[in-house]
Amino acid sequence: MKLVYIVVRPSKVEVVKSALAAINIGGATLFDVRGFGASRGHTSSYRGSQYVTDTNPKGMLMVACKDDDVPNIIQAVRDVANTGSIGDGKIFVNELSDVIRIRTGESGEDAIMEKNDD
Repeated sequence: MKLVYIVVRPSKVEVVKSALAAINIGGATLFDVRGFGASRGHTSSYRGSQYVTDTNPKGMLMVACKDDDVPNIIQAVRDVANTGSIGDGKIFVNELSDVIRIRTGESGEDAIMEKNDD
């Protein structure tokens, strides 16, 4: 199993969610985050005073998935989030040792598979 962190522009979060749903990724955890990198921030003004904002707002989606899903996730995100400009974001892929579904006690891949228990 893998844990994929997808950091994108805030304006791309909804299209990334849609792209993940289109490839049958059942869910993600969303965060509003701030970061800095090659796009060093910008100068803003508030009530006549200028100040430097050295971090930029980003959206982060965290997805627990099967190993086989990772290439599809990466391609889907790149297809919709790539603008060709600095600040498009990053995708981080980590090993995931275990997942436990709190409600049922299921663990491993069973815990990340979407089920309709209705």
